[in-house]
Amino acid sequence: MGKQKLDKKGTLVIVESSAKARTIGKYLGPGYHVVACMGHVIDLPKSELGVDVENGFRARYITVRGKGKILQELKRLAKRLSGVLIAADPDREGEAISWHLREALVKNGVETIQRISFNEITKKAVLGALDQKKEINLDMVYAQQARRILDRLVGYMISPILWQNVRRGLSAGRVQSVALMIVCDREEAIKEFKPLEYWTIDAEVKGSRGAGFIVNLFQYAGEKVEINSAAEAKKISDKLRESSFLVEALDKTRKRAMPPAPLTTSKLQQLASGKLRFSVKKTMFIAQQLYEGMDIGEEVPAGLITYLRTDSRRVSDEAKQDAARYIEENFSADYLQTKPIVYKAKAGVQDAHEAIRPTSVYRQPEAMQQYLSRDQFELYKLIWNVFLASQMKPAEYDNISVTIRAGEGRLRANGRKLVFDGFKRVLKEKESSSQKIPRLALEQEVELLDLKNEQHFTQPPPRFTEALLVKTLEENGIGRPSTYSPIIGTIQGRGYVERNQDGRLQPTELGQLVITLLKQNFPGIMNVSFTAEMERDLDSVEEGGRKWLELLETFYGKFEKEVQEAGVNMKEQSRELSGETDEVCPNCGKQLAVKWSRLGKFLACPGYPECQFTKSFGEEGEVASEFWQGRKCDKCGGRLKLKVGRFGKFLACEKYPDCKFTASLPIDVKCPQQGCGGDVVQCRSKRGRHFFGCSRYPECEFMSWSRPVQIECTACKGPIMVKKSSRKKGQYLACPNKECGHEVGVEVEQPETTEEVEENAD
Repeated sequence: MGKQKLDKKGTLVIVESSAKARTIGKYLGPGYHVVACMGHVIDLPKSELGVDVENGFRARYITVRGKGKILQELKRLAKRLSGVLIAADPDREGEAISWHLREALVKNGVETIQRISFNEITKKAVLGALDQKKEINLDMVYAQQARRILDRLVGYMISPILWQNVRRGLSAGRVQSVALMIVCDREEAIKEFKPLEYWTIDAEVKGSRGAGFIVNLFQYAGEKVEINSAAEAKKISDKLRESSFLVEALDKTRKRAMPPAPLTTSKLQQLASGKLRFSVKKTMFIAQQLYEGMDIGEEVPAGLITYLRTDSRRVSDEAKQDAARYIEENFSADYLQTKPIVYKAKAGVQDAHEAIRPTSVYRQPEAMQQYLSRDQFELYKLIWNVFLASQMKPAEYDNISVTIRAGEGRLRANGRKLVFDGFKRVLKEKESSSQKIPRLALEQEVELLDLKNEQHFTQPPPRFTEALLVKTLEENGIGRPSTYSPIIGTIQGRGYVERNQDGRLQPTELGQLVITLLKQNFPGIMNVSFTAEMERDLDSVEEGGRKWLELLETFYGKFEKEVQEAGVNMKEQSRELSGETDEVCPNCGKQLAVKWSRLGKFLACPGYPECQFTKSFGEEGEVASEFWQGRKCDKCGGRLKLKVGRFGKFLACEKYPDCKFTASLPIDVKCPQQGCGGDVVQCRSKRGRHFFGCSRYPECEFMSWSRPVQIECTACKGPIMVKKSSRKKGQYLACPNKECGHEVGVEVEQPETTEEVEENAD
């Protein structure tokens, strides 16, 4: 943004990023000087609270560090041009940026300052915004300021208490801590979960014509089937074998599968995670690029998608008309919706922006591919496909259901046949497998070909993926589209949550400690309902229904008391969790104390730095024995100690650094190789991939990419099973013996797909 010769009649246009500045500058042409402020130029200071709670929560705003030159240049340009248009993003943050810039420029003597905004960066939208200049929406500014001050109060008043009682560098947040609590609560539920055994009975039967098909026992002796043991399953299946299998009921119905709803931010993040394996942060980064403008071989760059932070599923009439025209031209009028689907707005939804969609449905992904990176293309294709599908007719199926009577048992089979593909013509998703039901007649006897009893185990609730956590936050009214990605980034960046080898979020010991202390001392803040209610209150401020100062005063009255009490109570609570122990330092004789790091807790001598003795904790949080179960070092014969490193716990020789031997920690499963006696350990390949092998390698070469569990195979009596998962079967246990191949199903939560019927579609 160097100095340039200016026409006094020109207009300064301020946007947030350089990419937007380049795109919009080419749309506007001569007479407009488009520059980027690079986000917030003015904000609360980082070095202090910056809020005078005694005088109406007055905020002390300063120029953001490193942005001084940008602000000075904006002032220089504004003074030399005839007017200023601020074109920050069309949301609370954008409105706050606009307000701060206006205040700074007014103080510098600039008079003509107006606000423009647009939902998409296209030439038509930008030029149209010039005809709809407006004043800054102060209610939106007040809502952003209230949120900023609330977050500042919580973060800057709780974090020092954690520093004093746990360790420096910790932080708490009004929303991030509730998100962390949700992850920790799920982990607690997993630990407390007790698996239950259950059995299913399936029969293969055959009519007078066609192939055999599978029916599942769903009722026995007039009751819903619940079989909890092999003996009970055998008793029922023996009775069924003695019975005739007769067709009791036939049902054929026409069903519709609804098209996906237009994309919100959270739904985009969920789909990009499930289909493209993108993290939430990566999805938002790439979507921002698509929104701000890409060089696609046209005269000027173009924004390919509409604004990416939205919780609305509304689509403009113009976009609907373009989609209808495209569908009729490229498919047929048969695919056009005869009656538009109306989606009920969820509570708290702000309808200021449209859903996320392509700015032009005529920019087909394949035509754009040459201008985009692979990731940009895949995300754009996903957005384009879902939008077009959302404007098409539902798919239609013939659902066929047959009920078979076998003595006191009732067995059922379901099949379906696609009769009209509708929106699936665009999405081209793989159809879920469905067996073909042959033509049958009531009271027709069918032949029993096979009868199987299958063992299953219930499974604990799954750990959160980033996308599943976003979905949970949205469902509970926590956060907003612009905050989901920062929330997840913060709890991982602080070391409170880690992504495990399965890509799921798992709280660290440090994260669990922080949540324990926060729940004990700040029950008001650590409450899902309270956090959701606060979001609704902030929405009310934006809509002009509530005063922002009143909101802050109500919150602070109770919060201040909790802070004062926590300053006293947390000392005792943290002492119980991380105070001195009865163990004595072997080097200097002082009592060892529990300390915390990003990797968890450990014992350390309080005489540091003079004495640097430390000691690890065991798996269950108890102090680990100094040496690991008498195991010797493979290199020098020394004893092995339990250590904690970047990638978790491991074993290391007591003679380090003279001997640098290390070994993986066993996973409580014995090596299945006959006569081995070794332990199964988790290992890491040269490429960083986890696998499982025998601790006696290379004498024993047992190896498995899937995690073994100490459950005997009921088919071949093998000593272990392994955990597996697939899109079709979900999670299940399988026998590693290829000649056996026995599988045990488990109950799991299935992921959503875009073909899922929307609950609130009318």
